[in-house]
Amino acid sequence: MSTTSNGAQQLADAGLAALRRGDAAAARQAYAALVRSADALADDWLGLAYACAMGGDAEAALQAVDGVLRSDPASLRALALKGDLLLQRGDVAKAAAFYQAAAQAVPEPAALPDALQREHARVSSLHEQLVGRLTGDLRAAIGEPATARLAQGLDILFGRRQIYHSQPRHFYLPELPSIQFHDRASFPWLDAIEAATDDIRAEMLAMLGDDGSFVPYLQSEPDRPPAYRGSLTDSRDWTACHLWRHGRVVEAHAARCPRTMAALAHAPQPRLPGRSPAALFSQLRPGAHIPPHHGFVNTRLIVHLPLVVPPGCRFRVGNETRPWVEGRAWAFDDTIEHEAWNPSDRTRVILLFEVWRPELSAAERAQVSTMFEAIDRQRGSAPEWGI
Repeated sequence: MSTTSNGAQQLADAGLAALRRGDAAAARQAYAALVRSADALADDWLGLAYACAMGGDAEAALQAVDGVLRSDPASLRALALKGDLLLQRGDVAKAAAFYQAAAQAVPEPAALPDALQREHARVSSLHEQLVGRLTGDLRAAIGEPATARLAQGLDILFGRRQIYHSQPRHFYLPELPSIQFHDRASFPWLDAIEAATDDIRAEMLAMLGDDGSFVPYLQSEPDRPPAYRGSLTDSRDWTACHLWRHGRVVEAHAARCPRTMAALAHAPQPRLPGRSPAALFSQLRPGAHIPPHHGFVNTRLIVHLPLVVPPGCRFRVGNETRPWVEGRAWAFDDTIEHEAWNPSDRTRVILLFEVWRPELSAAERAQVSTMFEAIDRQRGSAPEWGI
């Protein structure tokens, strides 16, 4: 509270005591005297707002809250109180916006004192409830079941999801749509690969029993800067058994996985000497977390075919998180931020490979391949861009 003078401190103490005993008139009188001072603090305006709200004068409370927000626009209590006052007035959309601002004003709620943690939880819950009402109203107005992307747009509109864009680390081809998980209908060849799931799993399990087949997914290279930062570099928590690597078949592994290699032949894999195709079994050990990261080029997509998936394992691309389901493949844009979790006590394994984006014509695919070959001639070698 304000401590510019003994008199101001006495008024602040009196106002707080009145609030605690529910005497709205006395509290308002004390805080009104405080805010008339040129040295009034945000806490003085907040006390006045609480006093006015307690006394049923919502308009005066709103004016006082605005006094707080002028000097402290990220005040959790002020934003929450304004949301409460607007909701009482029936302004659901505006109230939701202030509850959202209050929830987002605190980057680490767990670090707050207990009382503020409870207030943060309250406004977060209210925001979700109001957004549900507003979204339902809009869907009713639309009159048809919302498409998946329209539903996502509504979630973004109301702050339930963020916007994520393609951010490749190496090469960006402009004007390709930024799609997190691609529509399965664009990949009719997936049916044939999924049909081989049992055979692929059996071959993978035979490889899994051979410790020499799986190597750390991320490996440090002394003559190159690290592609990723973090504890998973050279770690056995995330390992790979490569079938295709740097555009070449890994003969020792491919010979043991003939049915997997036959299934991969159905996919439109890029052919870039020294770079692609790339295909591997990816093992994520119990408790491991792959932190958020971006892929290298947006001219390809990555496909996952889940083979062994314990409960709780999940994968996020942009603002959508999905559980892996054994035998059900998906294609996603790895240049959009993504991450993965295995919170279980068992290993998760998937078949992972890259394919051309369906939007690229045959001519564009040929030009992209030629371009990368020319880049590699300029630089002397193809960089490790990984998948």
